[in-house]
Amino acid sequence: MVLPAYNAEKTLERTWAEIPRDVVDEVILVDDASSDATVALARRLGITTLVHPRNRGYGGNQKTCYQAALDRGADIVVMLHPDYQYPPQIIPSMVALLESGMFDAAIGSRILVRGALKGGMPLYKYIGNRVLTLSQNFLLGRKLSEYHTGFRAFRRTVLEALPILENHDGFVFDNEMLCQVIYFGFSIGEVSSPCRYFGEASSIGFGSSVRYGFGVLRTALLYRLSRWRLARPPIFNREGRKLAPAAGAHEGPGGGPPDGKIRAS
Repeated sequence: MVLPAYNAEKTLERTWAEIPRDVVDEVILVDDASSDATVALARRLGITTLVHPRNRGYGGNQKTCYQAALDRGADIVVMLHPDYQYPPQIIPSMVALLESGMFDAAIGSRILVRGALKGGMPLYKYIGNRVLTLSQNFLLGRKLSEYHTGFRAFRRTVLEALPILENHDGFVFDNEMLCQVIYFGFSIGEVSSPCRYFGEASSIGFGSSVRYGFGVLRTALLYRLSRWRLARPPIFNREGRKLAPAAGAHEGPGGGPPDGKIRAS
């Protein structure tokens, strides 16, 4: 599994302690140039750690996460925020969905469990989530409970097929990736996932949330225009840039590694 980290020193150890070791073979943390002691703590815990020398953004972090997982030959990759907002105990259920062969991707939905507001999700974020999800279900022709969770799992074939290097490096990356999963014909399963909102958990502010919302709507519109063959955006182009395993790892189709150097710890 992969942990995209940024200033996660206060929550990393709690997250790490609850990861089920009987299901997870390896944990890879990618630090996005944190200013706290996230890297030092990850080293002390014995977590495989990659460090961005400069901040590349939430989406840029995930590109490195998935590249590293493919390089290590992972067949199923779970992405979990190390901010202790999502419960690691849900991981076995998500992995089981993928191992069943019926789903290619799985998401931990905060909406199915009907506990988002009780968990502390700000009301404006909850309303925005519901409005954006309704809009996307209409434009994409699907019926997911939400498109905005940061708790996901993917089969290797999905990560190799999606042109995720065409996605933005910011927060809208998550939404673009989920729309790509749907566009390229992969199936998605959902698992109820409680959530926690507290002072030490990472969260984007109101202004960033508004920009994210417009990015989500733009992605959904590009999806629909691409379906109607009125546009051919790179994120929905099969020839777009994809991740590719390093030499010696499982081989996948086309593309190159994410831009920018990383260093292992």
